[in-house]
Amino acid sequence: MKLINKKQPVPVEIANGSWYNTYMNKEAIVMLRKHSIFTALLLLVSLLTYICMEPLAIRAQEDTSTFTINQTITQESSFLVEPTDVTMSGTIPGLTGGTALGSTQFVVLSNNATGYYVDIAYEDNGTEQAMLGHITNSEAIRDYGGDVAGEPSFGFTASTSAQFAYSVTSSTTADTDQSFRHDGATCNTGSNDTVNTCWKEPTVSAFRIVDRSTAAVNGATSTVEFRVTVPSGAVPVPTAEPYTATATISLYVQ
Repeated sequence: MKLINKKQPVPVEIANGSWYNTYMNKEAIVMLRKHSIFTALLLLVSLLTYICMEPLAIRAQEDTSTFTINQTITQESSFLVEPTDVTMSGTIPGLTGGTALGSTQFVVLSNNATGYYVDIAYEDNGTEQAMLGHITNSEAIRDYGGDVAGEPSFGFTASTSAQFAYSVTSSTTADTDQSFRHDGATCNTGSNDTVNTCWKEPTVSAFRIVDRSTAAVNGATSTVEFRVTVPSGAVPVPTAEPYTATATISLYVQ
């Protein structure tokens, strides 16, 4: 019987080629460990990214509250261009007579969705007539007498007296008040809007001349035309002097 010292290594026989397999197994284990570590790191990074990008996904929703944000825009309406003083086209001989015309324009700017309207009123100068002589306070130029039931007449109706009248048109026909539109024969009816056609008596009380139903954010233009006609041999004879009438237009939203 042969005694073996326990402290001495026991010889192990390795078959031909087995050392290579052992080496490769060790390399595979190392690669597997590295791959496992890399995979774990990748999962960790993915988890952290998910937590940062989608915090609500890992938090329980406690409650919600919905609210509104409100802003009010106020309407603004004004005269972008105001009417200017009018000088009639030339003088009129007091005895043989003649006609003079003049006009002024105004432009309204408005963001009011339902539009606006404009009235005109002539100054009460203490007399029955709108036009008054500068020197003698002559009232020989009478207010137009051709109105039809308080509405403008189609065409200018002559008289034995000198007369002062006005008419209205607009760049957009529909803006002109119905009173100054016509059907070719009668004013206050139809849809035509023609210069110097529907003539109205100047009055102290306000009379509507423009009636627009939409906003005018780029401005809407209207024109007021004036006419003074003196017939030959007018009664009374107009005194030789300047005459003036004063008018005021007022803007209102619909």
